[in-house]
Amino acid sequence: MPNMHSVEGTSGAGRPSAVQGTLADLGTPLADVTFVVVDLETTGGSPAESGITEIGAVKVTGGRVVGEFGTLVDCGLAIPPFITVLTGITQQMVTAAPKVAEVIPSFLEFASGSVLVAHNAPFDIGFLKAACAQLGYAWPAFPVLDTADLARRVLTRDEVPNRRLGTLARFFGASTTPNHRALADARATVDVLHGLIERLGSFGVTSFEEAKSFAKTPTPEQQAKRYLADTVPNGPGVYVFEDHEGEPLYIGKSGDLRTRVRSYFTASETRGRIREMIGIAVRVRTIPCATGLEAEVRELRLIAEHKPRYNRRSKFPERALWLKLTVEPFPRLSVVRECKDDESSYLGPFPNTRIAEEARAALYETSPIRQCTQPLTLRKIEAGKAKVCALADLGRCGAPCDGRESEEAYAAHVDLARTVIDQDVRPVVEAARSRIERLAAELRYEEAAVQRDRLAAFLRAATRTQRYSALAKIPQLVAAKPAFGGGWDLAVIRRGRLAGSGTIAPDATHYRPSVDACIATAETVLPSADRYPASPEEMECLLRWLDTPGARLVEVEGVWACPAGGAERMRAWIEGAYTVPVPRQGQGR
Repeated sequence: MPNMHSVEGTSGAGRPSAVQGTLADLGTPLADVTFVVVDLETTGGSPAESGITEIGAVKVTGGRVVGEFGTLVDCGLAIPPFITVLTGITQQMVTAAPKVAEVIPSFLEFASGSVLVAHNAPFDIGFLKAACAQLGYAWPAFPVLDTADLARRVLTRDEVPNRRLGTLARFFGASTTPNHRALADARATVDVLHGLIERLGSFGVTSFEEAKSFAKTPTPEQQAKRYLADTVPNGPGVYVFEDHEGEPLYIGKSGDLRTRVRSYFTASETRGRIREMIGIAVRVRTIPCATGLEAEVRELRLIAEHKPRYNRRSKFPERALWLKLTVEPFPRLSVVRECKDDESSYLGPFPNTRIAEEARAALYETSPIRQCTQPLTLRKIEAGKAKVCALADLGRCGAPCDGRESEEAYAAHVDLARTVIDQDVRPVVEAARSRIERLAAELRYEEAAVQRDRLAAFLRAATRTQRYSALAKIPQLVAAKPAFGGGWDLAVIRRGRLAGSGTIAPDATHYRPSVDACIATAETVLPSADRYPASPEEMECLLRWLDTPGARLVEVEGVWACPAGGAERMRAWIEGAYTVPVPRQGQGR
């Protein structure tokens, strides 16, 4: 056979002659590719904090299964209860399983020379890469194909309502039903892959190289809307995608507005919801900001105000929960949705009721305040003829229900609860750690883990409460941080709210004029009916900015400090609370 290389010349009429491609230009036919379809089960969503509990993989070529790989994995981490409920994998099941150090080399050998396929591949590949890095193995840089990306390109909303594996498995009639076990899900993904490859033929895609690029190709809607980024400026700020009625669809922020907005119209944007949003959007409104911090805060405020349908993060800050030590003759801990500027003590915020209940349980173990949910009036107490809640019969509610304790004696329990919430968490920590050590010594590790999680929920909430309260008490705080490219970013914070921002130019001879101008133009922040004039998300953003290396205080009115015995001193322990494995039976502490 003659060499089939590319030849460029001219025809007799002076026109360019036809160009004959090489066999290499055709790519690798999909029928000749060896795919290893992989699925993992893990202890959580982050490779940095979680581990692999199960690996399942199926090797296929030419539509035929040629091998399977499946094993449970002992990653050395505790399996959270909600993961056990989801997958059915328990701590006992992985006790005798091989370690990660034994499984990863075997999997790499099984997958050698193949194309890795996964549904939502970044998740599975991310965990495999992290495991290789921890063990000192170089990642082999497998070619990767994501069936979720392919499904977004070849299937319409009329055919499937979403691109979840279970939905696609039903649509393609997979022989295996996904059940959150690794090998079963990998087998189901094989059938989905074959169904998607059949669909690719109708688009003229026959090679692996074409399939990979096709999965990342911008949609027609993305290509048609590229003009929306033409007038977007450079620099930090907030961008708002709007529909034809001016309703915000999606709100985001960036250090470079033009670059970020343009990325929505390229192949790098693969999120199905965002691609759908782009099809609806008719304009992009931008709000330039002086600093990245201002952009981040404005984004939070705009999302909370407009609640765009395509934003998932921080849409409903009003749904945050707090534990309130009520103001009544015999106070109790109540879960509320508002943090008022009143005489009560508040703990929070909490993302959901479960975590709030865990923190409340930790407080109950230290301060024996009543656990009944009904308001208790003095008239009911003085009547003394009927107990006002069933909990009193179990000895869980305390004296107010049956007259065993006076209001003055009960006040001592309330003072202790108020102290641990506002100032000194050590009584709760010491009591919880004592219980954890006792339960661990008795080999009751699951109960010890429950106590640990309760303590962590309380400490994290107490840290937030005390940090927010300290910041909100300051009438004015001015801080500066080195800016990218030189100079300084300025922030004026009043009562925990960003009131103004600005910059100090790199060539400025003195910082004071810029600081004075920033203060003079800052927003006036007055005390409000809420305890915090700013949302918890905004205060968390400001505190994170103030905590970064290089940040400096320019001036502070009043005192900015957290209690000496507060939860801040426990931050290192808090951050590792959920990643420390609970010893299993037979293991030393």
